[in-house]
Amino acid sequence: MTETFRPSGEYPTHQPPAPVHHGGTQSGGGAYPPPPAYTPAEAPPNPAPRRRRAKGPVALLAAVAIAAAAVGGGTAYAVQTLTDQGTHSSATSTDVVPTSKKGTVSGVAEAVSPSIVEISATTAQGKSTGSGVITRSDGEIVTNNHVIAGATSIKVRTNDGRTYDAEVVGTDSKKDLALIQLKGASGLKPATLGDSDNVKVGDEVVAIGSPEGLTGTVTSGIVSALDRDVTVSTGEGQEQPRSPQGGWPFEFGGQEFNGDTGSSKTTYKALQTDASLNPGNSGGALIDMNGNIIGINSAMYSPSSTQAGAESGSGSVGLGFAIPINTVKDDLGKLRSGSKT
Repeated sequence: MTETFRPSGEYPTHQPPAPVHHGGTQSGGGAYPPPPAYTPAEAPPNPAPRRRRAKGPVALLAAVAIAAAAVGGGTAYAVQTLTDQGTHSSATSTDVVPTSKKGTVSGVAEAVSPSIVEISATTAQGKSTGSGVITRSDGEIVTNNHVIAGATSIKVRTNDGRTYDAEVVGTDSKKDLALIQLKGASGLKPATLGDSDNVKVGDEVVAIGSPEGLTGTVTSGIVSALDRDVTVSTGEGQEQPRSPQGGWPFEFGGQEFNGDTGSSKTTYKALQTDASLNPGNSGGALIDMNGNIIGINSAMYSPSSTQAGAESGSGSVGLGFAIPINTVKDDLGKLRSGSKT
């Protein structure tokens, strides 16, 4: 059984040193006196040559040259290596997609798919399938709270087909976010978290997740709107079964969509997208064309069976919603501390 949706990342300039004149001409026209002559007896011993350490702009330019040399087909490796050494965590706002494929859906899919997982949760109500985003190489994963709420066991499948058991680290039902940890994982590829404050209406985006259990499905579209007030259920289990009307129950603009959201609810600001989202995309990634995660897909609208021309259980009609990634980043510290609210 699939899960239900609730509400579906000038260098400083310097002046060259003044020329040193040895017996040259002064600006006023007079000659500089020649350097004093030494007799062999007076000559001081030649000191050993001293190595000078590069300072300021010179050192900075050297570091930039090293980074540029490491780039190869793109900039992601150099930037992440220099800014994120030893943490094995998500980098922030860089070009993940190789230069030769920048701005293409295929380039985004190839670069980011290894960082997206499928999550299968078993609850008292049955089973649900959702998605998640790897945030650390040891298997830390962010997803929607409604994907794992009430789970008695959690299985995670990575893009390369490996399967892991997982446990819940922290939850925040008010933001519909959760953090889970894989057991015995290492060497995974963390996603790069972007900056959702820089997202604009009309920006092209890519969504990756596991709709209907179809692992690694890629869709694309644009950002349709910003700051949508989306209301979803926070109650355990209520979000697990799929609505008979299709999609996930949520409220927007005072109206209820895709079924009853229940009495326990929360509202957050969401990005709206026309990239196709379906049950199973919950917790997956909404990505910009540089490969940065800008949102966690969390809700979709699907026409009900009572609407004219609509079929029962219809899928996406281009009205999807995602939790902005800056909301996620602000919440990571709380989730990592083990808070479960």
